[in-house]
Amino acid sequence: MTSAKEIMQPVSHEMKEFENRFRESMKSEVPMLDKVTHYVIRRKGKQMRPLFIFLTAKMLGTVNDKTYDAATLVELLHTATLVHDDVVDDANERRGFFSINALWKNKIAVLVGDYMLSKVLTLSIEKNNTDLLEIVARSVKEMSEGELLQIEKARKLDITEEVYFQVIKKKTASLISTCCEAGAISVNRLDVAPQMRAFGELIGIAFQLKDDIFDYGEPNEIGKPTGIDIRERKMTLPLIYALNNAPSEVRKELINIVKNHNENPQKVKRAMALVIEHGGIDYAHKKMLEYRNQALTLLESIAPSDAKDALLGLVEYTTTRKK
Repeated sequence: MTSAKEIMQPVSHEMKEFENRFRESMKSEVPMLDKVTHYVIRRKGKQMRPLFIFLTAKMLGTVNDKTYDAATLVELLHTATLVHDDVVDDANERRGFFSINALWKNKIAVLVGDYMLSKVLTLSIEKNNTDLLEIVARSVKEMSEGELLQIEKARKLDITEEVYFQVIKKKTASLISTCCEAGAISVNRLDVAPQMRAFGELIGIAFQLKDDIFDYGEPNEIGKPTGIDIRERKMTLPLIYALNNAPSEVRKELINIVKNHNENPQKVKRAMALVIEHGGIDYAHKKMLEYRNQALTLLESIAPSDAKDALLGLVEYTTTRKK
């Protein structure tokens, strides 16, 4: 398996430069806002989204100021949605750090998220990057639609496999597809931008399926609690498959646990065992590999390069990662 260091290597200089530019983009004259955004930057995650942008851009052309702008816009958007998600979910932690709302309360967290979204708009206009703004705005729209569709369906537990894929295309895959499309646009490769958008969408779906599978793993293996999706009544693919393919008595038991006993650790464990027993994880894993393979096919026509090898390694990482 390709290591994180090997994936990063072709764009390591660009990623360091991006961190400086991103820090600069967050600056404000309001001391409290500066304090909060400094905390946000300190707790940065894997930065997979900027990585998709820089590797795509370098694979197709020469990284330039517009590529840095694209990475900054996407990371601002992604960070804003995480801050708002923590408020919506009433979450106290993210990536092992306290969430913004846990430290500064909901009102400030919402306003900080709003500030980041406003920076997406102002930076796009200042740099005349309306083409990038268009695809980033589409991503915001789709992510909101996906989240609301998931909430609506979770109330009734009536989500089909078709609707599930509709949700994750919008909620998760839209941002990764935006990264790959923006990377192509930034180096003026409009000829392959739709192809890269499709590639990103397929990888985004595979990435989400991997997350769904993680929720049924051993906590000490993946470094985070499991069974969260059942506790939050999220209808993910392993559960949907089990509900559609298990005998009626198992289906009734699963629905009863998710609806009425999702706070009971033993019942949640029982539901997880039933989903595994009735093929939910095997099916989700099979679908994940199908989406990954479709994505890889889209890169076959692109000339070999270190950046392409690293992008292929990033695809491998998203589907074989351990956490």
